[in-house]
Amino acid sequence: MKLSRKLPLNAIRVFDAVARLGSFTRAGEELGMTQTAVSYQIKLLEEHVEDLLFIRQTRRISLTQTGERLAPKVSEAFGLLAEAMAEARQEESGILEIRSTPTFASHWLARHIGAFQLQHPGLAVRILRIDKPVDFRADNADVAIWRGERPPADVVAHELFRLQYAPMLSPKLAETIGGVTTPADLLKLPLIGGSSKWWGIWFQSNGIYTPLPGTITIDADGALDLEGSAAIAGHGVALLSPFLHREELKADRLIMPFEAFKKDDLSYWLISPKSRRQSVKVQTFRQWLLETLPPYLSDLSAAAQ
Repeated sequence: MKLSRKLPLNAIRVFDAVARLGSFTRAGEELGMTQTAVSYQIKLLEEHVEDLLFIRQTRRISLTQTGERLAPKVSEAFGLLAEAMAEARQEESGILEIRSTPTFASHWLARHIGAFQLQHPGLAVRILRIDKPVDFRADNADVAIWRGERPPADVVAHELFRLQYAPMLSPKLAETIGGVTTPADLLKLPLIGGSSKWWGIWFQSNGIYTPLPGTITIDADGALDLEGSAAIAGHGVALLSPFLHREELKADRLIMPFEAFKKDDLSYWLISPKSRRQSVKVQTFRQWLLETLPPYLSDLSAAAQ
């Protein structure tokens, strides 16, 4: 018996679209099918697996446990098929889509990606900033740089680094109190950041147990690029990473009075979908990043010692 008779490939393709888009109607629009045809294909697949794949409610559908188990495998399978076709056409050029946390994107990746493009002129790069984990099933991203305790499930992941943070401020702000010579001097200035807990840990590790101000100016909800910009503008002192703000320190737009660091609770990860683990452009970018980062990280480690 032919494989097409054994496996309802068209129904599986429809299931992937419905699971990814969360809608029979939207899946039909994407596939050029009526909603009735979509429903029929899902019914065929449910008969094939002998279980329901979706819970159908008024104006809403959700995956059943069986659907939840099936969806990532189906998505990965279609990704592998697309990758195989690209490899067959020897598509080593094209567009590399990268998703990244905002500060890493603007303060490191954007400043160094030009070197990668010079090495690979046939490969265009598109970088988008993200503030939540990327969903590779619904996103065209090839890779992502994400900060978290652990990487999302069902991805290929490489732990890149864990940052160290120290107080930074503009030289002009330091001059307003005659300079910053001791950690206690920082309490005379506005503190930037959404986490008074981090500030409390930093001060206590430097022998200061004075209660912090009741409010901390400019709560950027952990967006280090915004907190760094506020510090450069002289609005206060921010806990920032010398790795991400290397250029600002070199240009004296920021100063770091003390090499006393607070270690991040989370790591930065390079992640990519399993369906693209053999992709030439993904492997090329991964190799470049893992080769380019270490000198910068070694400088960071030396500063933290």
